[in-house]
Parts: sequence; C-alpha cells; structure tokens
Amino acid sequence: MGQVTIYLDDENERRLKRAAADAGVPVSRWLANLVEEKTRQEWPESVREMAGQWQDFPSIEELRESIVEDSEREPL
Repeated sequence: MGQVTIYLDDENERRLKRAAADAGVPVSRWLANLVEEKTRQEWPESVREMAGQWQDFPSIEELRESIVEDSEREPL
C-alpha cells in the first residue's frame, strides 16, 4: 500500500480533520475515499442498480417521438 505526504495550511488541515471526524473515519481513510470517488471511472453499484426502477419512465422511442426541429438561432 502506498503512502503519500501532503502539505496543508492550518485552515485546510483543520477542515480535513473535522470532515474525517464527522464521517467517523481516520483522516487517511477519508482521503482515500475522496481519491476513489474522484478517480472512479464507472458508476457506483448503487447507481447501476437504479436502472429500470421507474416503471412509468418513457422509453427512448417515446422520448424521440416528441423531438421537433430546433428553432433558428440568432447570429452573434
């Protein structure tokens, strides 16, 4: 497991420690979670599980039926 050293000013360090304490995790875990969240390349499982959950959501074909030609834009 890698180790990283970061340098923070006093205010950001205070906010980091407070955020970690509020989340109930150590600072290192809070930062690791942040890195994971910000670098994730696919949707979390909880989001993928929502697919198809809205039974009354229109199909793509129904959505495309209502597409009309866009109005002409004013020149800049």
